[in-house]
Amino acid sequence: MDPGVRLRCFGCGAEPEGPHPFACPNRGQGDVDHVVRRELPAFAPPDRQFNHPFLRYRHRLASWHRAQANGWSDEEFVNGVMRLDHAVAAVDGAGFQPSPVVGLAMAATALGVREVEALVTADDVSGSHKARHLFGVALHLMVAGGPKRELAIASCGNAALAAAVVARALEWPLRVFIPTDAPATVVARLHALQAQVQICERDPKVPGDPTYHAFRAAVDGGALPFCCQGPDNGLTIEGGMTLGYRWAEYWASRGQVPDHLLIQVGGGALGSAIGAALREAHAAGCIPRLPRIHVVQTHGAFPMKRALERLAGRGWGVAAAARQRSAYMWPWETPPESLAHGILDDETYDWVALAEHVLATHGQAVLAAEPPLRRAQALAKLAGVQSCVTGAAGLAGAFSAAHLFAPTDHLAVILSGHDRSDP
Repeated sequence: MDPGVRLRCFGCGAEPEGPHPFACPNRGQGDVDHVVRRELPAFAPPDRQFNHPFLRYRHRLASWHRAQANGWSDEEFVNGVMRLDHAVAAVDGAGFQPSPVVGLAMAATALGVREVEALVTADDVSGSHKARHLFGVALHLMVAGGPKRELAIASCGNAALAAAVVARALEWPLRVFIPTDAPATVVARLHALQAQVQICERDPKVPGDPTYHAFRAAVDGGALPFCCQGPDNGLTIEGGMTLGYRWAEYWASRGQVPDHLLIQVGGGALGSAIGAALREAHAAGCIPRLPRIHVVQTHGAFPMKRALERLAGRGWGVAAAARQRSAYMWPWETPPESLAHGILDDETYDWVALAEHVLATHGQAVLAAEPPLRRAQALAKLAGVQSCVTGAAGLAGAFSAAHLFAPTDHLAVILSGHDRSDP
């Protein structure tokens, strides 16, 4: 790795080495939240000759720094990204583009605020933001080289589809662990993309997500974690950060930063990535301030809200809490249920980073009830965004948190997943 780039575990300080430095070498040891984070020497400006997010922001990617350390020229890295993007387009119909920001005037009126805007990833590669995370990991695999190994992921839908698209573009084998209630359309698409699909049944005697347990067993057996959970692959966060960089650049161009940002949370990688990117941009002076970052879950399962409440009750800092993980984060006790199926993770795997972002910006944890979830999806569709219920959950959280907003406030949300339901 470039000596200017550091990969370090937030929980214990260890620094992973080797061609695939995705997880802390001490992962699984002690009651510690082991999460690898990348630290860059400087916040590089975007390369405005490119719209492609992984080229525009490539100087902020650990994969680019590693390529430089391995003797690659900048042109070679750019060409590698373009080849992989063309392969993604051949598989999924289109490659990566800047995610649009749209105004939600009807939502603003309904909430009684000045403005609501949404970053839309519902039409991104594979129909969600998940491919951003996995394309970032794919760039590390591209730079590292070496023999192809089986990739593995656990998911109920969008992450599995994203992994299958990117793995197919890479031409690496992929094993996907999915629950028994995964949509038939998703399963059919996974098979069409030549993923090896393994269905996992929930055992009431074993706490936690059965697909995640199977995924961990596969990784322990030698598969590479091609996933959207930071503790299992810390570098999956980096690809998602391109969305945060996009937003920061957009706000800087308008000279206006929203007062509140509401992010739907399942496993937590989206919020972890966007929060990290925005805080980097703010520290570098690209945006004058940060919005208050609120995390949104459902009444069906809210391990993140529970963790934040315990943090507040104990008065501990996040770094100390990361070394007593079981006191803050553990699997939800009952099988979670909600219309927002895609954020019903038994655990918020990236809870440590999310807690940092929420506390640093004086945000809150919000629960979205079922009627607002449907209402948010309907408002998104009226704005021309074919979002699923899960994808509109951040907007749904705004209705539950309306007491936090003033009439002059400017809100930002993410519409993050395409509606795959039958018309």
